[in-house]
Amino acid sequence: MKTKSRSIQKIIEEQMRRWQLMRAQKPGEEPGMPVITISREPGSGGRIVAKRLAEKLELEVFHQEVLHEMAKSAEVSAQLLETLDEKGLSVLEDWISSLVYDRHLWPDQYLHHLMKVIGTIGKHGRAVIVGRGANFILPPDNRFRIRVVAPQKLRIQRVAENFSISEDEAERRVIRTESDRRAFIRKYFNADIADPINYDLVINTGTLSIDNAADIIIAAVAKK
Repeated sequence: MKTKSRSIQKIIEEQMRRWQLMRAQKPGEEPGMPVITISREPGSGGRIVAKRLAEKLELEVFHQEVLHEMAKSAEVSAQLLETLDEKGLSVLEDWISSLVYDRHLWPDQYLHHLMKVIGTIGKHGRAVIVGRGANFILPPDNRFRIRVVAPQKLRIQRVAENFSISEDEAERRVIRTESDRRAFIRKYFNADIADPINYDLVINTGTLSIDNAADIIIAAVAKK
C-alpha cells in the first residue's frame, strides 16, 4: 500500500510540474477541448475506453485512485491551485461557490478538496477524468460527460476473467462496487449516478468495441 501511495504521489508531482511548465510557456491560454468525464459501471470497460481516448486525442488521464489521493490532502490541493494564474483561480473559486449553492451541497473537507482538484484539472484542460463525480463538478461549457454501461451478466464475466476469480465472487464484487459508487454520488452530489440525464452520451460496450466506443466519443466531442 505504501508503494502504491508513493507511486501516486510521484504521478501527482509530475503532473504539477507539467502544468507549471505549460503555464510558463503559454500564459493565459484557454483550453480548446472540453474535458471528457467518464462514469462507468464496474466491468463495463470504462477505464479502458478512457485509456484509448487519451491515446487517440493525446490527453492526460486522471483515474479515480489519483483523484482520491489528491483530494485527501489539503497540502496537495493547495499545491494544485498554485498552478493556476490569478484569473483562473478566481473563476474556479466562484464556480465552486455557485455549485455548492445551486446543488444545495454540504461539502465536508474531502468534497471541498475534490472540487478544487477536479476544477483545477478542468482549468488546465486536455484531460480525461474517470470517476469521482467529475461530471457534477465541472462547468457545462468545459466538459463532455460519458457514461459507459454494459449488461450485468457480461460485466460479471469480464470481472471474473480479468481478476481470475469465480463468477460468484465477480458478481459480489460488481454489486458491491455499484453500490459504493451510487452511494458516493448520492452523498456528495444529491444525484443518481445511473440517470442518463446526467450525461451527454451513454455508451454500451455490450454492443460496441472499445475502439468503436472511443471513435464515437471523439466524433461527439468534435461536434460540441
